[in-house]
Amino acid sequence: MKHLILATLLCISAFSQADTVNNTTNMSLTTRQQSLALIASFEAQGDIERLKTALNEGFDNGLSLSEAKEALSQLYAYTGFPRSLNALGALQQVVAARTAAGLTTAEGRDADPLPEGYDALRQGTEVQTQLVGGKPFNYMFAPQTDYYLKAHLFGDIFARNNLTFADRELVTVSAIAALPGCEPQLRAHVAGARNMGVSDDELNALPTLLETKVGACEAERLRGALSAVAGETYQPVQTVDFSVWPRGEVNPYSQFFTGTSYLADMGGVMNVTFEPRCRNNWHVHHKAVQVLICVAGRGWYQEWGKPAIEMRPGSVIAIPAEVKHWHGAAKDSWFQHLTYHTNVQEGSSNEWLEPVTDDIYDTLQ
Repeated sequence: MKHLILATLLCISAFSQADTVNNTTNMSLTTRQQSLALIASFEAQGDIERLKTALNEGFDNGLSLSEAKEALSQLYAYTGFPRSLNALGALQQVVAARTAAGLTTAEGRDADPLPEGYDALRQGTEVQTQLVGGKPFNYMFAPQTDYYLKAHLFGDIFARNNLTFADRELVTVSAIAALPGCEPQLRAHVAGARNMGVSDDELNALPTLLETKVGACEAERLRGALSAVAGETYQPVQTVDFSVWPRGEVNPYSQFFTGTSYLADMGGVMNVTFEPRCRNNWHVHHKAVQVLICVAGRGWYQEWGKPAIEMRPGSVIAIPAEVKHWHGAAKDSWFQHLTYHTNVQEGSSNEWLEPVTDDIYDTLQ
């Protein structure tokens, strides 16, 4: 149980694979750009099944085989050969399955041949300088790595013109957002994407796409990077892993909640998920004891006239019958708790009362 509770501190899992790219309410990114972003994120995560889904949806929405190959090949420089090769293998399987099913996959055009005498180091230095923003970047601590970056990544790979520089940076940002611990590189490539022609509207639309299709951790990393590059302060939100404790469906009792909550039946025990700042109204359980067990995130419990109690994974609270109280998420965290009733007497009921006002809620830290 201890390990299970600790596991809930991991990042949020992606939402339903059944959602198509076209259903993303994200008008700043074309369906082609959305496909490139999702393919990059799933490649970086090593999530082959969702990568296959994104590839199929991309092909259905006009992405070409050449563009998909190019994106997955480029990513070896950011995510390593193993993930890149696995992803290219998945691409082969998707194309074969589509062919067998009679589905069309547009070939697209390959990159133009490089001119005779092409100088990868010189050209790569120019491209890297444009990406960084007007001044050469020299990594003299490791000269060979500096050479690889200039001559191979920005010289050889970026010279292939079946993806634009903006496409390549969109792919790179989406992939690095899916990699924990790479925040400095993510910030650098957010700035680089702007220098390479990705608009602010397109960049600002990416977190919503990632949150909807990939996961909240990935979206949070990118929001933090975007804020840092823009010189803005951003308060990160703690996320939870819905693959451990399912989110469920929108709570049918939403009229008694401030914010959005979700309900999942765990077989006699209900799992309630609260988005940040979400809390239920003051309420009273008549002739029954309610038990709360926090399993993920951070939240609050408060009885009328008493100080609020912070809830973290492992916190257990038994709420006596006839006690007016509320519970919900912290400002900066999703929150999940299991709940059930015990000592239930005949005629038990739940009485919903007034909302918890911001004046009360905002005093909690």
